Amino acid sequence: MNPETLIVRFDTVAEQMAGPVLRIVGFAKARNLIQLLDSADLEANPRSAKTGPVTQDILESIVDTPDIFVFKTKGILVGASYYEKLQRNRYSLSFENTKIEGILDGGHNSLAIGIHILTRAVGSEVARKIKRWPDFKAAWEANREAVEELRKIKPENDGYDETTLDFLVPIEILVPSDLDDEKVVEEFNHSLLSICSARNNNVQLTLETKAAKKGFYEVLRAALPPQIEKRVEWKTNDGGEVKARDLVAMSWIPLSCLELKDLPAIPPQNIYRNKGECAKLFDELMSREDVSQPTDGEYTREVNNPAVISALKIAAELPLLYDRIYTAFPYAYNKAGGKFGNISVVKPAADMRSKPKTYFTQQPVEYSYPDGLIMPLVYGLKAMMALDESGELCWTQDPAKFLDEYLHVIVKKYRVVLDAFKFDPQKIGKNEGSYDLVLDAFETQLMKDAYENS
Repeated sequence: MNPETLIVRFDTVAEQMAGPVLRIVGFAKARNLIQLLDSADLEANPRSAKTGPVTQDILESIVDTPDIFVFKTKGILVGASYYEKLQRNRYSLSFENTKIEGILDGGHNSLAIGIHILTRAVGSEVARKIKRWPDFKAAWEANREAVEELRKIKPENDGYDETTLDFLVPIEILVPSDLDDEKVVEEFNHSLLSICSARNNNVQLTLETKAAKKGFYEVLRAALPPQIEKRVEWKTNDGGEVKARDLVAMSWIPLSCLELKDLPAIPPQNIYRNKGECAKLFDELMSREDVSQPTDGEYTREVNNPAVISALKIAAELPLLYDRIYTAFPYAYNKAGGKFGNISVVKPAADMRSKPKTYFTQQPVEYSYPDGLIMPLVYGLKAMMALDESGELCWTQDPAKFLDEYLHVIVKKYRVVLDAFKFDPQKIGKNEGSYDLVLDAFETQLMKDAYENS
């Protein structure tokens, strides 16, 4: 259930206004927040919510001290671009853009309260299966009729009986201070991200979470193969196994090929050793006026630079090529005269209880080893990227086919670095010379291949 309009009824309420924001703040009974849980999906919250010690503490507070729970929690923060004040302390809210409106803070409170309501409505077995917000929403919608029956039960006596959902919850609603003034509404929308970020500063929001909220990852996200995209943790607590900053760091391989004014010069080893800096510079690049344009009242931005879009689409192909290199590297090394299984940092699958898989696509492999050994090889793919006549980035030839034919030739030259650093993945991955040598090996083989086929 996701109603476009919902009603929140306060027990006590007050209004405060400053600039473009009107704050409606007070206490509401849990039963009067059920419509909010119907509509909320935490899309506007920079972090998703998951069960753990925090939610368990909240649940225990509801059960043990329902009468003072309202003073033990900071409650729920909601943002809405349209509202209507009704009688009897009721407010009608409309979420017109769920990317920026909805529950802005208090996701764990919302999750805990929702789990408590489900437990009272249908028992603890359903609640025990909930690990993250999407699990809760599925269980909530499947048991909504039972929740409604619970909502109708009134306490026999006055008080804060948690079994009848009459315990109080602090709730704060932010709305535009003047709905009739378009400029005020636009300023309000623009302020939501900074408010959201500040309210969530008890656990600092990652650069990736902020960038995802701004829309900077949408091109990359849309271009990724679906089996990879669904495994990425685009915002904190989403549960993805693949970290967004790994993709962002690798995206600088094609981005560094562009001819943009004041394009940051990122040392190649930073895609391995300093992914945080890569994420920061990515955010700065995507924020530029020549790269993106504001949408939703400047709350989010849409990347519209054709050259940057072309580079991000190539970046979306790199995870598959990364996994291809990870799988083929041991055999290429052996073909180049080495014995991969004898390397100290290498673990054969036969000796492992949990069998190794590639990072992005989860394909089984014969060996597990640190990615520092292959990051220079991934960077070497840059040799096959070039700008076309329109200034957009493209492959000069099929990178997968090139790797299948010549990876062992590249690795034979790469052995100089591997031997020099005694296969220490940290030293190899953090040394700029590793990347320069491999890039030169790629370029040399490409020229040789072009000459032989001319």
